Amino acid sequence: MTIVNNPRPAFSSAEARELLRAHFGIEGGLTSLPSERDQNFRIETADGQGFTFKIMNAAEPLSAIEFQTALLRHLEGCDPDLAVPRIVHTIGGQDYALIDGADGRYAVRLVTYLAGHPLAEQTKTPEILHGIGRLLGRLDRALASFGHPGAHRSFDWEIRTAPFSRERLHAVADPEQCRLVENALDIYDSRVTPLLKHLRCGVIHNDANDWNVLVADGRVNGLIDFGDAVHSPIVAELAVACTYAMLDEASPIETAARIVAGYHAEYPLQDTEFSVILHLIMARLTISVTMSAARRLGAAEDPYLFVSEKPAWDLLRKLSAIDHRIATGILRQACGLEATPGARRIREWLSANRRNLAPLMRPHPARQAKHVLNLGSLDEPLAAASAAQDNDGAERAYAELVREHGFTLGLGPWGERRIIYTAPFFESVLAEGKRRNVHLGLDIFAPAGTEMFTPLAATVVATTINPDPQDYGGLILLEHEPEPGLRFWTLWGHLDHASARERRIGERLEAGALVARLGDYAENGGWVPHIHLQLITVPYEDLSIIPGVGEEAFVPVWEDLYPRPYDFAGLTSEAFERNGRTREELIEKRRERLGRNVSMSYRTPLKMVRGEGVWLIDDAGRTYLDCYNNVAHLGHCHPNVVQAIARQAALLNTNTRYLHDTIIDYTDRLAQSLPKELDTFFIVCTGSEANDLALRMARTFTGRNDMLVLDWAYHGHTQALIDISPYKYKRKGGRGRPSFTHELPIPEVYRAPIVGTPEEIGHYYAEEAGRLISGLPSGHAPAAFIAETIPSVAGQVFLPPGYLKSVYASVRAAGGVVIADEVQVGLGRVGDSMWAFEEHGVVPDIVTMGKPIGNGHPLAVVAVRREIAEAFANGMEYFNTFGGNPVSCAAGLAVLETLEQENLLANASEQGAYLLDGIKRLQEKYPAIGDVRGRGLFLGIEIVRDRATKEHAGDPASRISNRAKELGVLMGTDGPHDNVIKLRPPMILKREHADLLIQILDRSMADVLQ
Repeated sequence: MTIVNNPRPAFSSAEARELLRAHFGIEGGLTSLPSERDQNFRIETADGQGFTFKIMNAAEPLSAIEFQTALLRHLEGCDPDLAVPRIVHTIGGQDYALIDGADGRYAVRLVTYLAGHPLAEQTKTPEILHGIGRLLGRLDRALASFGHPGAHRSFDWEIRTAPFSRERLHAVADPEQCRLVENALDIYDSRVTPLLKHLRCGVIHNDANDWNVLVADGRVNGLIDFGDAVHSPIVAELAVACTYAMLDEASPIETAARIVAGYHAEYPLQDTEFSVILHLIMARLTISVTMSAARRLGAAEDPYLFVSEKPAWDLLRKLSAIDHRIATGILRQACGLEATPGARRIREWLSANRRNLAPLMRPHPARQAKHVLNLGSLDEPLAAASAAQDNDGAERAYAELVREHGFTLGLGPWGERRIIYTAPFFESVLAEGKRRNVHLGLDIFAPAGTEMFTPLAATVVATTINPDPQDYGGLILLEHEPEPGLRFWTLWGHLDHASARERRIGERLEAGALVARLGDYAENGGWVPHIHLQLITVPYEDLSIIPGVGEEAFVPVWEDLYPRPYDFAGLTSEAFERNGRTREELIEKRRERLGRNVSMSYRTPLKMVRGEGVWLIDDAGRTYLDCYNNVAHLGHCHPNVVQAIARQAALLNTNTRYLHDTIIDYTDRLAQSLPKELDTFFIVCTGSEANDLALRMARTFTGRNDMLVLDWAYHGHTQALIDISPYKYKRKGGRGRPSFTHELPIPEVYRAPIVGTPEEIGHYYAEEAGRLISGLPSGHAPAAFIAETIPSVAGQVFLPPGYLKSVYASVRAAGGVVIADEVQVGLGRVGDSMWAFEEHGVVPDIVTMGKPIGNGHPLAVVAVRREIAEAFANGMEYFNTFGGNPVSCAAGLAVLETLEQENLLANASEQGAYLLDGIKRLQEKYPAIGDVRGRGLFLGIEIVRDRATKEHAGDPASRISNRAKELGVLMGTDGPHDNVIKLRPPMILKREHADLLIQILDRSMADVLQ
């Protein structure tokens, strides 16, 4: 490579004035302008015109002079409004003139003068910096279509000559400065050189220094001096401009970011170009500082050459300490891009797959009671003790918080502004005088020795032990690639030292495998035992340089480079941010606004804010396995149902006086699941509406009023249903059994008054029912018999074989109709059949269904024989404003389709059998379990004082239910004595959920019964 650097011309002002008059016919005042290789003068004519007169050494190749001229002519034609000088012709109409001087030939050229002051004399405002970038971007965009042989030259200031700076290192006397240059050049060789062939190249200005950028009225007004223009990597344009603008700046990377943002807005950069900007700035600095050192060694006297020497060394020192990944991220994000390509995809993948990841710890952190710690204020004892490295004080403060708030896990959130980082290494390298105080990971506080597991398969990348106070202690870096091309890393800090030593580089860990254990004060840097878990989206060769704390100014960058690891840890946002009223406020408001008899579950009510599948999530981000709320038949917020509701709601929702397809699509599909005799449908909104309508139909069809019910039954909240619900009219506030309601004994096998097989017990109860029906007083013949196929509030009672068939026959013989209330037990919940009545070999005259058929959407159905429906059509219109509306029908159709697509009836059978076996094993362990009964995902556990006498024991059942709630599983109690634990988990329950339910039942019973 030939390096071209010819001596600078040295004409006197008088000589220059004569050249100007002779060749351009212009006279005026001359002012010398600084320049390294050419000689420049500012010209002011008597009539106020301004020009720049340039004298160039013609010993340089003529093609170089012609190149600059052609460049300016190209810009004039391509972008006439671009703020750059315009060529003024010689008297002879030429672009420049060649002259003879005392020591050789020279070229002279005249261009228009741009108004303004050099940036070197102005304050670098954000607007000006952005303007520099915009001007350069616009310039390079215009030059993209320009080429010239003279552009292909090499001289000291072309960025690709940076490696030649090593040849000038002998002139650098200071060893530290030598190391800075060598480090920058090593980085160039390793990170830039391999990418040169991938970088866009073109003609660039290559010298947007503070004297070549002009400012007027607070705005960038022009760019001058194209003497260094060259064919080079286009991104070098930015590197040069940023280098000069960053000198003497407290936060040089923010200065560069504003220039890069302006450039990118005009001429978008490519990913590879972003990745080398910092390296090229450092390369430009090595050229500058070694050039100055070499010229100083040669006793050069031109102060222009040394004006930036000290600031350049200072800047090189600052940039050498900056992580290039962070610098690149800052520059990219200033341009509106992700700080690193793919960061958004990683976050979205983790969000979508959070529920499928293995638990980070046991129990799963989402299921544990949590409390967000405050480490951002010295008013908090824990923060103050931690900042002072007072281990005893921190331990006492943490223990006090646990006692006060009753949590098992303390949380230190991502992004918290903390005051506890007092060690010197927390000083910022990005901005002078600033400290790093923004937490870039998730802290989970738990006892020393707590085991931590990887939620995803991983490869061990690095391990180390950092024993210094306020450092990490044991430290492990894992790499994850859950799908091709989706790669990220996790940092695990504050571990015990043995954990760090046990892991091997390259070791493969499957999802759920043990990673490490939490260290104590002596091993974890002197902190209250916890893990610092950090997500990383850029690769690191050295884990010790990964920042765990960052500056406040760059929080959006940290969001991309080190995103919140909440999804990776299986935590929801509610664990960190509470919205709305507190639980206490809600309880008080309910007293003010709601009726006093609107009940709440559990001794300590829960505030639920979200549901996901089998889980309910409270306002503190704790997840509960929901084994109680049967309305969410497919689990909470099943995506199929949510999407169906959203699609239809966005299209049409109106009442059933208008025709719409969805109601027919739904009832056609529903009819396929029912016996052919039940061929007529009424769509309503709730189970109570469905049962109320069924009573009206039965009474209209038979002309009778009396009803047969099972003792302790519940069928709804309308007055007509309260009158046939012993569960309501027998209890406090009830008015007793109406004369038209007749109770049949609950046919429970467990408490049957006779000893025999289930079939014999069923026959016994059926005969009792038959005698009661036949013995009804005159005028009280039944209109109907209504019963839940599995009585629920009566205590999850499973009717004995043969009972229902016999009772149905007796009712029909008495002229009544039979109604199966399948609100709770229908739609596949029993597993082996779609409807619970099918297991008894009967076909009801009317079947009622409730909100589970819409997965909680207001949808209920009455399926009835045609002749009963016809009798009901007696001239009185039936109209339900929104029963059967298109949105509800779409929800119901999605439920039916999902049951089939996901094979959920078989799942209910399989998981129900597994649960039943597990609970029966608990029965062997706990004598208080009198009976275990269930089918599919509808189960009951009866708690007794004495298994031999079957004496009722209601309070322990309630205490078990409340204890299970404290441990993270929701269940309820029912039965006449409230001694039956009832379980109705969603149809999507999986084996791991069943195992959790059994585990929590075991622990709850141990805590209450033993």
